[in-house]
Amino acid sequence: MPAEPTEKHADPWYKHRWPWLLMAGPVTVIVAGVMTMWISFSSADALVVDDYYKKGKAINQDLRRDSAAASRGLSLSIRYDAAAGVISGQLHGATDDVPLKLLLIHPTLPEKDIQLTTRSDQRGVFSVALPLLERARWQVQVEDEAGSWRLQGQWSWPQQIGTDIQAVSQSGQAAKEDRLC
Repeated sequence: MPAEPTEKHADPWYKHRWPWLLMAGPVTVIVAGVMTMWISFSSADALVVDDYYKKGKAINQDLRRDSAAASRGLSLSIRYDAAAGVISGQLHGATDDVPLKLLLIHPTLPEKDIQLTTRSDQRGVFSVALPLLERARWQVQVEDEAGSWRLQGQWSWPQQIGTDIQAVSQSGQAAKEDRLC
């Protein structure tokens, strides 16, 4: 008697693990590519300036403001008291009470920049409320209300409680000392 042929029924392809394992790599790459595109299109690059040529031309005007501060012999000492939520300081070389604009510029995120307006007394002392300062390496810029002079420097908070900034001289050398308090 002849033996009946036994036919082995193969399972469909989707019931095997090897096709799924082989497809996992390309599917992962596609998902990662879509996520990368979504991130790049949904967030703006804050470091690129649209009118870079105009900004470049404005550098000369800014250098004149630095030179004006140096010719007046201006320097700045600031200190931040986090417990009291107050930033205070003294503008050295100021002869009378001056309205000041204090800018704390975040190194990467413009929306975190802080602009404070205050007035110094006859000795150049000023104080203004600043509730919470984020940990960063801030660019500090102080200028008069008219924008005729400017002092600028860097300040690493909270590593440095305060900083001293001196005006940039004509030769472009800045004398800046940071104090660790």
